Amino acid sequence: MHHFDRIDGALHAEGVPLEALAQAVGTPAYVYSTATLTRHYRLLRESLDSRRPALGEALIAFAVKANSNVAVLQTLARLGCGADTVSEGEIRRALAAGVPGERIIFSGVGKTDAELAFAIETGVRQINVESAVELDRLIAVAAAKGTAPSVAIRVNPAIGAGGHARITTGGATDKFGVPMDQALDLYARASASLHVEPVGLACHIGSQITTLAPLEAAFRALREMTLTLRAQGFSVTRLDLGGGLGVPYHGQTDLPSIEDYVAMTAAVLEGLEIEAAFEPGRLLAANAGVLLSRVIQINAREDGRRFLVLDAGMNDLMRPALYDAFHDLVPVRAREGQPRLYDLVGPICESTDIFARDRSLPPLEAEDLVAFMGAGAYGAVLSSEYNSRPLVPEVLVNGDRWAVVRARPSYEAMLAAEARPDWLR
Repeated sequence: MHHFDRIDGALHAEGVPLEALAQAVGTPAYVYSTATLTRHYRLLRESLDSRRPALGEALIAFAVKANSNVAVLQTLARLGCGADTVSEGEIRRALAAGVPGERIIFSGVGKTDAELAFAIETGVRQINVESAVELDRLIAVAAAKGTAPSVAIRVNPAIGAGGHARITTGGATDKFGVPMDQALDLYARASASLHVEPVGLACHIGSQITTLAPLEAAFRALREMTLTLRAQGFSVTRLDLGGGLGVPYHGQTDLPSIEDYVAMTAAVLEGLEIEAAFEPGRLLAANAGVLLSRVIQINAREDGRRFLVLDAGMNDLMRPALYDAFHDLVPVRAREGQPRLYDLVGPICESTDIFARDRSLPPLEAEDLVAFMGAGAYGAVLSSEYNSRPLVPEVLVNGDRWAVVRARPSYEAMLAAEARPDWLR
């Protein structure tokens, strides 16, 4: 569910007309709904709370990589949300948004020594270790500081899942985590050190997962590993279960619900007496955002093909080019008439700057406003200034109020960010 609805025939973000936002901030622009973010977080929170004690006081740690806008993070932080981070920059964003260190998880396959040191200094909840060499480096960094940070061993269960091969993270050939047969030994090594405190296991097998079976298999693997480690005398008090539950980009009605997902997880972990952590990103943010765009022109060819040329390009919304991802496109104010087939394209000088082929839409004309739905996750965070195009502004709506939470930079500001060497002055 989202809060982008038609009022008097025109699409609104909560109580704010998208037409008014386009006039005020220009296009393209990302628009986020506070009500949708809040609703999705509370649905998950209430479902988790209903499953105590099986999941303990479960932590929801929003995956900052999905949407790192500080205003979005602060909206969730005020509800009690934590943060799943994969860089020092993301940790700093979470802190700036008011997420306390004890609700921040630090993951990532390529943490530098400087980033590990920063995470230790910040006092994050735990550092998810993804390899033996990283554990050795972390121990050395912690020893130099005279500390012992909490760590979880990220397990690669050889169970890959997700909406596309490029967003599968738990397969045997994926770069993330430690193979199961090595994870137990690594946990023992960590337990023998005075400079890290192993508290649990972590796992994340992919993104946009549309069935519960692979998630259940991964969670059962973590359960068995927990029992094995405890039988060997090791303490295991936490399980970080990652995220990945899919959202209905295509309007699907058969996706697992949040309630079903939590019920399955609680059933698998019943009796372990652990504290669970969940790392949703897309689940909370995708349907909370749209990318507002304007039709530049329609290029019609003699063979009947129509190119709907938009002012938003692949540099603004990368998912279709990266993952062949689907985003519904809707007119902000629909025209009457028979639907037509369009190829949805942007202005970027690349053949991959195509959002969709043969999309059936109501009649459209130059200057019409349209909105890419479900663009609140992995949208603005993946944007760039390719073709020297300014980054897209971001707008947060709350009821009938709105604010620009990241402004579109001017061309002057873009040029001023670069310096010329002495020999070119």
